[in-house]
Amino acid sequence: MNWIAILLGFLTAVGPVSTDIYLPAFPALEASLRAPAGSAEMTLAIWFVGLAVGQITMGPLSDRFGRRMPMLLGTLVYTLASVGCAMAADIWTFSSFRLLASLGASASLVIPSACVRDISYGNEAARMMSRLVLVMGVVPVLAPTLGGFVLSFTSWRSIFWASAAYGLICTVLVARVLPETLPERERSIMPPLALASRYGMLARDRGFITNAMIAGFGAFMSFTYLSAAPSVFIHLFGFTPAGFGMLFGVFAACMIGASQLNGVLVGRIDAGRILGLSVSTAVLGTVGMLVVSVVMAFAIHGGKMPHGLELVPLVLAMMVALGTTGIIGPNATVGAMADHPRLAGSASAFIGTLQYVLGAIAGALVGMLPRTTPVPMAGVMLLGAVIMLLMVLLRPARPAGEADDAAPAAPPAIH
Repeated sequence: MNWIAILLGFLTAVGPVSTDIYLPAFPALEASLRAPAGSAEMTLAIWFVGLAVGQITMGPLSDRFGRRMPMLLGTLVYTLASVGCAMAADIWTFSSFRLLASLGASASLVIPSACVRDISYGNEAARMMSRLVLVMGVVPVLAPTLGGFVLSFTSWRSIFWASAAYGLICTVLVARVLPETLPERERSIMPPLALASRYGMLARDRGFITNAMIAGFGAFMSFTYLSAAPSVFIHLFGFTPAGFGMLFGVFAACMIGASQLNGVLVGRIDAGRILGLSVSTAVLGTVGMLVVSVVMAFAIHGGKMPHGLELVPLVLAMMVALGTTGIIGPNATVGAMADHPRLAGSASAFIGTLQYVLGAIAGALVGMLPRTTPVPMAGVMLLGAVIMLLMVLLRPARPAGEADDAAPAAPPAIH
């Protein structure tokens, strides 16, 4: 059983690795492909669109055709599309292959968790899932550092050749090693209309939709940072790709540390109260980011580029704002599903798709805004935090004595 957990963890890492590893290459990518400013951020938005579509389709496909075949096709598509990205001659070709790669990679976000549910129960399932969660938490810390290291020696194209090699290894492992965990007798067909009616019912439930929006706009904040930070710190403030990778690791460590703190707090403090305090802290952190960014903007327009210790206030405000997402995501997700135990799969797919749709919107917004100061990044993140606060205020009060189920310490949606 342990080797299956390791294999599923290796497959699960495809999505987060492919999201984060090329972030330090944004400026080099635009320069090499002679693309206008903001194009790299748009490719990240396109990636999120593909993950959103795949998130909501791969689950039903794997329920109908088993786990191995959709996983095999997904990793194969990802591999070939990564080759296309590495060979792209212009930004439009690169974006098209990036979309195909995301559709293929979405299989690795959905199917490994389904395999865990197929072959284990109770404590064993919890242990296996915790290993997948560890991969989802650690990989976003390491991937940009690895990407920055690669860029120190070679071009951004090598990142996608490496992604293709990783995808090829995954394809071979799925074809030769991964067992089929869903017997044919247990496969099911859910008509599209039935799926749509489930999602419609969830969307009309005030408790579900407010919590889902909180989880979604928490991801919106994270994806805004993912899209904007490479340009802000590399292009504007002159960080090396390797230096940015290290800074990214600091921010990711804050998110993961906060998620672990959440595991200590739940059960001692009401999950709804933790959520409200975390969202309020996110608002304060993003307000601090905006204030510091405006001050920096005046300095930049006056001909003085902030550097060194002058960047510390911005970094600290970002640590506060981003750290809260490690608490907001798990508690909001549990709150959304608390009243829908029989629709847990559909509810989870709804929330995941919402997160990636909002991630695509965040990437598109950042790509359209100027990159001469950190103000656009801070402003868009503040927008997400304010909408989360509004959703907290609109959440229905739970009956006295009834609390949301304890939220697990899960990694934030940063990949």
